[in-house]
Amino acid sequence: MGDIGGLRAVLFDMDGLLIDSERLWLEVETETMAWLGGAWGPEQQKLLVGSSLDRASAYMVELTGADVPAAEVGRRMVDGMVERLSSCVPMMPGAKDLLVQVRDAGVPAALVSSSHRVLVDPVLDAVGREFFALSVAGDEVSRTKPDPEPYLTAVARLGAVPGRCVVLEDSPTGVRAAEAAGCAVVAVPCLLPVQPGPGRTVVESLREVDLALLRSLVA
Repeated sequence: MGDIGGLRAVLFDMDGLLIDSERLWLEVETETMAWLGGAWGPEQQKLLVGSSLDRASAYMVELTGADVPAAEVGRRMVDGMVERLSSCVPMMPGAKDLLVQVRDAGVPAALVSSSHRVLVDPVLDAVGREFFALSVAGDEVSRTKPDPEPYLTAVARLGAVPGRCVVLEDSPTGVRAAEAAGCAVVAVPCLLPVQPGPGRTVVESLREVDLALLRSLVA
């Protein structure tokens, strides 16, 4: 396992961090809400950034009062995202360069997402599975972000310890999960602001993140 300056692993969030998918989610959520008979927009989307599919589905049903099982709402959203990701997986600026740096340094990386496996796999195929030692999807854990379970699961499977791992996240929900797991955090806010704090570095873009910065956070 890589051990560069004390850095044992780098854990990447997916939506809004590695890939520019929040606009795709907005399209899918808007279509789904129209099907339920309601309206949706950026303000509603912000309430769910970083949340699980189950929470989003239940919220939509509650908001509209529709007589539709939340599971069916979730399936419609997943189908819509699968369709979009099968044709386009737009990466965030600086994401590919950082993945290359981490891989070339021999530091294991993991993809840790609240999205279900059916959405994680096409992203891995498009971005490159060779960049990740493993991935953890939202439907593979008992508790999703902001619970630390997803990150603790990835750290354990990598044989690392949280204090020597760095998490890259875009949402307050994901940041809380990473910090609760005991990892150092780099936040790259997408739709919602993230305030600086102890053990937390906030940047505007992944272009500002390199291996030297990641190493310094666990030195």
